[in-house]
Amino acid sequence: MPTDLRDRRGRALRDLRVSVTDRCNFRCGYCMPRELFGPDHAFLPRHEVLSVDEITRLVTAFAANGVTKVRLTGGEPLLRPDLEQLVARIAQVPGVEDIAMTSNGALLAERVVGLRAAGLHRVTVSLDSVDPVVFSELADTRVPLQRVLDGIAAVVAAGLGPVKLNAVVQRGRNEAGLLDLVDFAREGGHVLRLIEFMDVGATNGWDRSGVVPSAEVLARIAAVHPLDPVDAPRGDAVAERWRYRDGRGELGLISSVTRPFCGDCVRARLTAIGELHTCLFSPVGFDLRTPLRSGASDEELAALVAGRWAVRDDRYSEQRGSGTLPIGPRPEMSYLGG
Repeated sequence: MPTDLRDRRGRALRDLRVSVTDRCNFRCGYCMPRELFGPDHAFLPRHEVLSVDEITRLVTAFAANGVTKVRLTGGEPLLRPDLEQLVARIAQVPGVEDIAMTSNGALLAERVVGLRAAGLHRVTVSLDSVDPVVFSELADTRVPLQRVLDGIAAVVAAGLGPVKLNAVVQRGRNEAGLLDLVDFAREGGHVLRLIEFMDVGATNGWDRSGVVPSAEVLARIAAVHPLDPVDAPRGDAVAERWRYRDGRGELGLISSVTRPFCGDCVRARLTAIGELHTCLFSPVGFDLRTPLRSGASDEELAALVAGRWAVRDDRYSEQRGSGTLPIGPRPEMSYLGG
């Protein structure tokens, strides 16, 4: 299969986010609000979730079309007991150069050494506050903040640093602790990435008034810790990078609402049941599990991926900004893998 595959807007396929489970042990309001994902919520039946062999075959199909980076997500990926086996298998896929994982960090301390041995290269931890009370409110969990901080320390000890820390900044929720997050990242040598609150799915109660624009975030931080833009081009990365003038690391800003980057998006998403989504905001997925379980060859699966990517024309965030947003249902972030 050709590796110069392009969609209708000339975007290549380079990154694949794989949701390995739709389950999570946190109930963050912008992702899985407890009132809608409570004890009676029907998660995916186990037999519908892709196996290690099935995920590996689909990753191979994506790699045949140019994917070099694979990120494992959820839900919470560490709730999957065979994650180390999956990482080891993906590490053997020709063309895959980088395997990363996004986690809430609660189970990292127990698993990170085995994951590194299996072939994991990088870890991102979602951390919206370093204030124990605010953390518990935002994550809606009884898991103490210290367990997450211990997980971050374990990642560094295992040799997988620097850790990327993702924080969704929400007006009136955690913005007051913004500089505390910055200081925690600077002191630990972590890379903090501050994300604008997005309208993913239909259950997080998104309102534009809850968005703290990245320009405002940048101004607040720079007033205390002067910053310079990183000269290197952003390329296909989603974060704009800034370097602290005192040499103590970097900061990333992800501005999906106020400064859309649809034109540079090279990401595909694979759900836990084998649906290909070509945008975080896509209303429907493309079923790859049915042909996979019906005996399709590796070449046929790769051709299906190529065919779907070739007709891709997603630009949701640009449409949101221009007022031409299409109306329709959207899958939840926990289903798509963020």
